[in-house]
Order: sequence, then structure tokens, then C-alpha cells
Amino acid sequence: MSVVNISCYKFVTLTDREALKADLTAGCLELGLKGTILLAPEGINVFLAGSRAAIDAIVAHLRADPRFADLAPKESLSAEPPFKRMRVRLKKEIITMKHPLIRPEAGRAPSVAAATLKQWLDRGVDDEGRPVVMLDTRNNYEVAAGSFDNAVDYDIGIFSEFPPRLAEHCADYAGKTVVSFCTGGIRCEKAAIHMKEIGIERVYQLEGGILKYFEEVGGAHYRGDCFVFDERAAVSADLQPASGRLHR
Repeated sequence: MSVVNISCYKFVTLTDREALKADLTAGCLELGLKGTILLAPEGINVFLAGSRAAIDAIVAHLRADPRFADLAPKESLSAEPPFKRMRVRLKKEIITMKHPLIRPEAGRAPSVAAATLKQWLDRGVDDEGRPVVMLDTRNNYEVAAGSFDNAVDYDIGIFSEFPPRLAEHCADYAGKTVVSFCTGGIRCEKAAIHMKEIGIERVYQLEGGILKYFEEVGGAHYRGDCFVFDERAAVSADLQPASGRLHR
């Protein structure tokens, strides 16, 4: 496999999106990359595929901008690019929740690293002895491909349905530690901030999402594959394309 696939995001205020779009479009096309970059007032979301050299070059280019200096892409490999073309798009939100007052750059929700989460799940409680509840913030068709054992999900079709469904279940989390998770971290970060804002006491986001968990600890406590938004359809716990095993 010779194609490197990366995904990363950052919540940071962008006031020069048109200029960024032109710059990144030109850079990605010159490097022969395929994929999608989303630019919104709240930040950037990146999905790219290409050669090792091209990926390294675009990541270096992004990190040269102080706003993106700490981007930490998650990587996987495939035999072919899972995208047909290269697009840089301007959006209202990089992930649509329809809660515009949520500004993750003003303060992130606490996060839990993959290795720590595995220890919690091994024991069934966190470091303080609280029961751990895994909360899947993804859409129902993603959950169908695979999820953490005994995870809670609200059978949502789109992410903007998450806040009202959560509001019906706030009392369920009293005395428990809630870990929100998603594919790569972006939705569970927004979700965790929202949960803190509405008064759920002990909330963490899974740092880097399912893909980072797979990268660091494999598939422990996870059943099935992880849906991804490209032509691979899903990846297995070893981050290999798993489209043939996707259940929808």
C-alpha cells in the first residue's frame, strides 16, 4: 500500500478563508493530493490522500501557519486514493451542530487518551471509581459499522439532532463518567463541550476519536469496524480498508 491517508482538524477562528482556500487549493493540486479540506469561521477540517512525500509537504505547509502549528494528523494506508478529486470548501461550521455559541477554541472539554481509556474499560470504572459510560456521537449508519461495547447512542441521522436527544437523557449520567467519542475527534469535542455547558458533571472526549484509539491500542473493547467518509467505507482496528465487512 503506497497511499497515505490523513485526517485532522482544529477549532480556531479563521477570518481569511477565501485566501486560505486559494492557497490550499493550489498547494494540494500541485502536490497531486486528493480529498477535502473544509474551512469555516470556527476552524479547519482536513481529509487528504497522496504519496508520503506529498502528505509530508502539505502538513509542513499547514504547520507553517501559526494557527495550525499543532495539527496532529491521524494516518492510515490504502492501495488507492479513497477520494476522486481535490476540493477546498467554505462552510458555516466544520461540523454542523447548529449551536453557534459553542467555541471550542475558547476552552476544550477534558480529554482522555486512548491508553487511559482502555485501562478504564478494562476495569469498568475510571481512576476515581466512577462507572464509565461510552457515548457515541455519530450518526446511526456509522454506528451500524461498529462501536464500543455497550456504548450509548441516540440513533441520530445527523449531528444536529444530538443536542435535543441528549437533553432527554441528562439524568442518566448522574454519578458517572461520560466519554464522548466519534471517528476522529471533532464531533465528540463539540459534544463534550455542549454536555459541560448543560450541566453534565464528569465529561471527557476521546482524544483523536476512534481512529487514534485504533492507532494506539487496537480494537480492545470495540466491536466491528469504523465508518469513514471516503471510498473505503470503513476501516478495521488495524486501520486497513474494511469495506467488504461493512454492515449497513
